[in-house]
Amino acid sequence: MINTQRKIEILVGIFVLLCLVCVGYLTIQLGQFQLFSSDYTRYQARFSEVGGLVEGSAVRISGVNVGQVKDIRLDQERYAVIVSFAVEDGIKLSDDTMVSINTRGLIGDKFLSVSPGGSGIYLQPGDTIIDTQPPVNIQDLISKYAFGDTGDGE
Repeated sequence: MINTQRKIEILVGIFVLLCLVCVGYLTIQLGQFQLFSSDYTRYQARFSEVGGLVEGSAVRISGVNVGQVKDIRLDQERYAVIVSFAVEDGIKLSDDTMVSINTRGLIGDKFLSVSPGGSGIYLQPGDTIIDTQPPVNIQDLISKYAFGDTGDGE
């Protein structure tokens, strides 16, 4: 009887430990936390609005995750939003690079989509990209078509 009780306690302990390891792994993956950080280069992009983009959002080039949004702040002189983001070292962005804010699916998370140009003149770390496109506001589109609002004042 004591031997069976001891086996049950050991199995429950192993099960609890396994569950803790799984929860830790999922926390790291879902939180985009990196245990072993590689080198990144930081850039900035200036937007008129960022509508739902948050720190930690993905940065993608051709659909591949290459970095992360690090900071979002308001430029009080221009009343624009400055988004600081980091991309993996070795990825060079030219001065005609375009950055847009896209959505995963119809109402999913926002991410930065980087479209590298081809000018051959490369940005330096910390440079600001001004060729940007803010996110599409789904609510405005729905109200435009649902209520016939064309925006021309008629």
